[in-house]
Amino acid sequence: MTPLPHPVATLSADDARRIALRAQGLLGVPDRRAGVRGVLRRLGAVQLDTISVLARSHELIPYARLGAVGRDAIEKAYWTESHAFEYWSHAACILPIEEWPHFAFRRRARRDRGHRWHVLEDADRSCGAVLDRLKADGPLTSTELGGAKNGGPWWDWSETKIAVEWLLDTGQVVCTERRGWKRVYDLAERAIPDALLHDDIDDAECMRRLVAQAGAAMGVATRADLADYHRLKGEQVMAVIEGSGLVPVEVEGWGKPAWADPLVLDAESAAKRGRHRTTLLSPFDSLIWDRPRTERIFGFTHRLEAYVPKPKRIHGYFAMPLLAGGNLVGRVDPAREGTTLVARQVTLDGPKAVQPAAEAIAEAAGWVGCVEARVERVLPETLREPLTDALNRTHDRR
Repeated sequence: MTPLPHPVATLSADDARRIALRAQGLLGVPDRRAGVRGVLRRLGAVQLDTISVLARSHELIPYARLGAVGRDAIEKAYWTESHAFEYWSHAACILPIEEWPHFAFRRRARRDRGHRWHVLEDADRSCGAVLDRLKADGPLTSTELGGAKNGGPWWDWSETKIAVEWLLDTGQVVCTERRGWKRVYDLAERAIPDALLHDDIDDAECMRRLVAQAGAAMGVATRADLADYHRLKGEQVMAVIEGSGLVPVEVEGWGKPAWADPLVLDAESAAKRGRHRTTLLSPFDSLIWDRPRTERIFGFTHRLEAYVPKPKRIHGYFAMPLLAGGNLVGRVDPAREGTTLVARQVTLDGPKAVQPAAEAIAEAAGWVGCVEARVERVLPETLREPLTDALNRTHDRR
């Protein structure tokens, strides 16, 4: 094994936490001029998910950083003027259009493997029919192409759906937006700008660019962190880390080698303090989507309980971590009843989290068009009355 280079800096655990927050756009003055598109470029990937309680996760990501951005404006920023596409990164993600060449390695791998889990009986015929329709009629959903299912369970895909997803995997077709939560497919040659429409970057260069991007988005990261961001392998990360521009650092308490983005290191040195965002985070937010990293940086254990049987849930169906003062200080499980935002369960670390929780709940209510907010269960119970009072005061001010 090649020995690791000597760390260029030693960071405290607090240094690493602030660097991660700054890199993710949650510490410092938000770049409102760059807006939602700026957030997407900074993060490099915004995860999609079907669950919608307060809002869908890809809407919650810019909201957490910019505040009450209009939800229609968020969708427009993502999907108009060829600024983004959907592909497989950390999961199904919205990606900046500039990253199209970086995923050539994954498109090649899908082509070499031959299929995901469905197999086409007549691939040439089915794929050809899809391409012909898209060429003639423009962007279409799978339903508009002829139907997504054979009539059975959700995984019982039609030949058309199998074909268009295969074409998506291999880069002949691009998902250009979601319409009614359905993918809208278009020809890559029409959806991707000519300057980016090429797969001539070799696998190593793809990895190098993705590792560099992940490092910049996280600020400071271990090998496992870097690999997880775009679902690479640890050995792929290490093969390109030297040319990524990231520098080796030591982080107090991590016990593992780490790398940092030198630009974020410089920013942290220049400004030890900054404006902390108080907000509720989607469980799929890139600040916390890697659960081991979240525990290491924030000492905060979080699990999505949407798929846990209700009697076994601890914090709630879609418990959203509460970020305040640069720390994760609680959880709020939201729901909506007409024009009322209901905090089904609020779990707080202590009395200092009461006012931030009230502010976050009130802001979220206003963002989604609710005129009232109320709290149901609070843990510990002794904080229920203080939280209700704080929420009422905060709501009156707004």
